[in-house]
Amino acid sequence: MERASSSDEDDGETLIAQNERKRQPLRSDILSFEIGEPPDRKGCGFRSSRKYVFAVCLCLLLVVVIYFSVDTRRLFHGASAVGVGSPVEDDRMREAELRALNLLRHQQVGLLRLWNRTSAASPVRSSDSPASSVPIVASNSTSNSTPSAARNRGEPLNPQPSILLEEFRSGLLEQIKLNQQIQKALLSSHGLLAVNTSAEVADGNVGDLLAGYVGADLCRKVDKPRGRRTVEWHPKKNRYLLAICVSGQMSNHLICLQKHMFFAAILDRILILPSPKFDYQYDRVIDIDHINQCFDRKVVISFEEFSESKKNKIQINRFICYMASPPCFVDEEHAKRLKDLGLSLPKLEAAWPEDAKLTQPKKRVVGDITGKFSCNDEVLAVGDIFYADVEEEWVMQPGGPLTHQCETLIQPSHLVLLTAQRFVQTFLGNNYIAVHFRRHGFLQFCNAKEESCFFPVPQAAECILRVVEKTNAPVIYLSTDAAASETDLLQSLVASNNRPIPMIKRPAHSSTEKWDALLYRNHLGEDSQVEAILDKTICAMASVFIGSSGSTFTDDIFRLRKDWGFASVCDENLCSGEQPNFIASKE
Repeated sequence: MERASSSDEDDGETLIAQNERKRQPLRSDILSFEIGEPPDRKGCGFRSSRKYVFAVCLCLLLVVVIYFSVDTRRLFHGASAVGVGSPVEDDRMREAELRALNLLRHQQVGLLRLWNRTSAASPVRSSDSPASSVPIVASNSTSNSTPSAARNRGEPLNPQPSILLEEFRSGLLEQIKLNQQIQKALLSSHGLLAVNTSAEVADGNVGDLLAGYVGADLCRKVDKPRGRRTVEWHPKKNRYLLAICVSGQMSNHLICLQKHMFFAAILDRILILPSPKFDYQYDRVIDIDHINQCFDRKVVISFEEFSESKKNKIQINRFICYMASPPCFVDEEHAKRLKDLGLSLPKLEAAWPEDAKLTQPKKRVVGDITGKFSCNDEVLAVGDIFYADVEEEWVMQPGGPLTHQCETLIQPSHLVLLTAQRFVQTFLGNNYIAVHFRRHGFLQFCNAKEESCFFPVPQAAECILRVVEKTNAPVIYLSTDAAASETDLLQSLVASNNRPIPMIKRPAHSSTEKWDALLYRNHLGEDSQVEAILDKTICAMASVFIGSSGSTFTDDIFRLRKDWGFASVCDENLCSGEQPNFIASKE
């Protein structure tokens, strides 16, 4: 498992330029795609269906005609075999190809705009409604084409259904795909890569044209699951579970804390948060009151509150270790620090001593926990359970495993959340990509894995650009512990359509900037853990998030995004599914 740094918790089209010749404008009556009937036409039945089918067919025919009429490279190549291949004709061939490419470019942009207009005009329907239930109808208010109106006029009802919106949009998407393939073929003849022109479409977002997402933007938000498997948390009076988390840094501790909450719920106990003298000062980074408000009862208390209630005479009555080796993850140093808090410790006992021989934690279920840890002792401790594999899918589901009335239980403190919102309003706006670019200590960590997760900066830039091309986000928020030499190179390589995409990091505190005034006013400024949770919060509110595989910092951002409803289908780890194109030898 990773270690965190101070800033990251140590988890830590361009198309070919050309001079266009003036062309006669294409007839709008041929190429226009009407969603409504003109005022002098009646009905939207069979004639309307034929109109849309005819329009799509014309579009297809136009592309085919352009393709075979401008594939001059192959034509002139054939001609050169019989002696026609002079430099002048080569220039003409190139000019013709570039003109064809320009025509295709304009056609693609036009088709994309039409695609996005149909997307904006699509009626809202529930996720349970089939796509085939949304036909295209005339939008002209003077058209009287309802079935009852047809009966009143004595007209027969349309025996054929009108073309469906999804079929219409699917046809358009196929044209866009074909157009892109032609552009690739033309560009390849010049040794160039195909480009994405969808960014020029100002009124929508299609993104990756080959992804096949019909009926929605590619980077749409992920719907939350309708039902969660949950358990009630009704702690018994004067029965406590003391949270002990020692593995890794803050992100690991938050996962450990989440698992302790699950244990406390199924064991009917109040959770005692760790003392700041032993662990992090959690009330500086997460909202403790929020947790109790979500249950409308007290389910967690601070160590100080517990100590005061016992008049500083506190003890752990039973210490049953979930992890057998090392026992409870509590070594002599941690045991001494617990005693320094005024705690008296009983003998550590392993719940499953046989687990000491295992290299990987054994999967457990609720029955295993209640069977081994249910007792009548006042204060129970089970040690660090960050690595505990208990009902993993249940525990890590969006919203968590407990029944509550909030979106998420463990969330940033109110001051951190407000500061993150002020930063977004100041620097980023409502549409940005966030990237967690973990580097410090990550090279050795990743290369020790079967599949390395440490990517050279140029490869990382290519992976980020693929996500940029799916969105219209104008800026990128960069959460990183990388050296300036790496981030400067990354910024120089991240450009779309010959335009660099600004990569923004949190600036150092300045009295002239007010977005972070709340933190400094409350003496939270320059706290490394507060800065880390602030980074997480900014990343969690992004339109799209790119994380670092193997980082619990990234994992916690994904958790917040799912719980808050910010998760996107474009969210992914950096260069997901790839291997670094160069891997250093091991020591």
